[in-house]
Amino acid sequence: QVRLVESGGGLVQAGDSLRLSCAVSGGIFSTYAVAWFRQAPGKEREFVAVRSWNGYNSNYADSVKGRFTISGDNAKSTVYLQMSNLKPEDTAVYYCAAVYYGGGSISATSYDIWGQGTRVTVSS
Repeated sequence: QVRLVESGGGLVQAGDSLRLSCAVSGGIFSTYAVAWFRQAPGKEREFVAVRSWNGYNSNYADSVKGRFTISGDNAKSTVYLQMSNLKPEDTAVYYCAAVYYGGGSISATSYDIWGQGTRVTVSS
């Protein structure tokens, strides 16, 4: 059974950087597309970034383009979300999600494996 565990969240100031990690276990890492979603208080869950199963394709929400970078480490079975120039509106619980041989969907309904989330708070 594939399991996702996020880490790296915390409290930072606007303009700071933070790197989130999503450790994938119980499956072959290189066969899963992994995406990051976030949910702010009182708002719906929204897409942030995705890395396709082979790592060749990635996609970002417009709100994070140029500030966030998604990457993967096959040796560590981990996907990272490097977040730079953080803004208060980036405050949310960040979830990673995975789907077998996913091509990089930005829809949450395309993913059937979810982590428990890690909280990011950006103060102004």
